[in-house]
Amino acid sequence: MVSNRNSTRPMKTNRGFTLIELLVAMSIVAIIGVIALSGLNTVINQQAIIEEKAERWREIQFAIRMITQDLSQIHPRPTREEMGQARRSSVQINPNQFYALEFSRGGWANPVSFPRGTVLRVAYDWEPEESTLVRYHWPVMDRTLQTLPIRNELLTGVENIEISLLDRANEWHYGEWPPPSLTGTVEGIVETPRAIRFRLTLDDYGDIWRTMESGG
Repeated sequence: MVSNRNSTRPMKTNRGFTLIELLVAMSIVAIIGVIALSGLNTVINQQAIIEEKAERWREIQFAIRMITQDLSQIHPRPTREEMGQARRSSVQINPNQFYALEFSRGGWANPVSFPRGTVLRVAYDWEPEESTLVRYHWPVMDRTLQTLPIRNELLTGVENIEISLLDRANEWHYGEWPPPSLTGTVEGIVETPRAIRFRLTLDDYGDIWRTMESGG
């Protein structure tokens, strides 16, 4: 009698994944996806913060460069009042006036030869309600009541500004110019400081100081 060996051999079956195994695998894949997405979001957020800070610093540098260029070219040329009855000092700090600092500056480029001079009247002011440093300039030196200044918001996030001027006797003056000894005199009208020191207090970077020689 011949035995059939194949009859006693167990049959092979294809075993698939159980429902629990599939759920576990899907959970692992989902967790990995969440971790990867969270990491990507973190990188994107950090990049956005870096770009925002870089843009802010560029704004600060531009403002400081503009202030430095203006103050380094102070000019002794005075200007007439709007009514034409009096002369305004070449450099003026007066809490009773509209601007924190007003002055004449030279070096106003005129590459296409417009019918104007190269001396420009400039003013800086701080608007506390908007925390903004504003720069003004006038298209003519001797303005009238119809002459409106050109306004430029130079820097936001400014909590305070302080400006001091050094006279010929090496004495610093804060909050007023011309010096009291020259107020109302011809010399005071054209008097320019030897040096200028300004401080900007920013809401994110704190105090930024600059001291420079004036162009006068």
